[in-house]
Amino acid sequence: MTTQQGVCYTFETALEMALTMEQRCFRAYLQAIRTVKDPSALLILKDAALEEINHKQRLEKALIEGGIDPNEHLQQTMPLMNLDDLLKQSELKADADSRQALAYVIHQKKDSLGFYDKLAKGCSGAPMAPVFQQFANDESLHLQKLEDLYEAHFLTEN
Repeated sequence: MTTQQGVCYTFETALEMALTMEQRCFRAYLQAIRTVKDPSALLILKDAALEEINHKQRLEKALIEGGIDPNEHLQQTMPLMNLDDLLKQSELKADADSRQALAYVIHQKKDSLGFYDKLAKGCSGAPMAPVFQQFANDESLHLQKLEDLYEAHFLTEN
C-alpha cells in the first residue's frame, strides 16, 4: 500500500488503510510460517505475526474510540541502524534460517515504519497527525529491538 506524499486522509480512512497494511503484513508472516521449517526462524516469524495482531487490535480500538491514549505509546522515534539497507530482501524459502527470517521481519517493519511516517507527515497540523506519529514511534521501537537482536547474533566485531 502506498500513500501519496503530503496527502491527508480522513481519520477513518487513514485507520482503514493502516488496518489493511497490518493485515497484509500478518498474511506475509503467516505465509512464511507455513513455508519455513527451521524452529528458530519459526519463532521469529510467529512473534512478528502476533505483534501484527496486536497492532490491528489497537487500530480497531482507535476506530471505535476515535483516537488513542497517548500514554500507551512511545513519544519519540527511536534511533535505527538502518540494517535493512545492508540486508538482502527476499521471500523466505523452506530452508530459511533465523538470520534470514530476522532480515525478512526487519524489512517488513521498515516498510510499516515508512507507512506510518508518511501518514503522520501527510496529516501534519491535523488533529490525527500525533496518532500516526505515535504508531510510527512504536514501529521504530520494534524495529530497533529487531536490529539489536540481529546485531547481537549475526554481526561480528571487525
